[in-house]
Amino acid sequence: MAERDEPTGALVRPYAVTRGRTRPRLEIAIEALIETTVRGRSAGSLKGGHVREHQHIAALCDGRLQSLAEIAARMQLPLGVTRVLIADMAADGLVAVYEPTSLEDAPDAVGTELLERVLSGLRRL
Repeated sequence: MAERDEPTGALVRPYAVTRGRTRPRLEIAIEALIETTVRGRSAGSLKGGHVREHQHIAALCDGRLQSLAEIAARMQLPLGVTRVLIADMAADGLVAVYEPTSLEDAPDAVGTELLERVLSGLRRL
């Protein structure tokens, strides 16, 4: 996608992207991982007022898990706006949201593995 084809930017007010909505349909953690579903890969599934933003998110998360924070940064949108868009997409079955595992509920080995993956991801940035 060319830089000028990106769906948002400084010229579009963030609230216009969500039509003034500030509350997502479902709560998504900032570190939750997002992946495009099979339905989200088909262009016919992307309808409605946010087609360009949804296409951009679907492209970012196709074949590569991205955190909510990474998507917001790459799209240059506030976190709240991105959360609303992704929640809409998840409700429509266009993306899968993988919430983080609580370290309190996880055995030490799983907690250590999760922290190592987070550290590895931060190093790649």
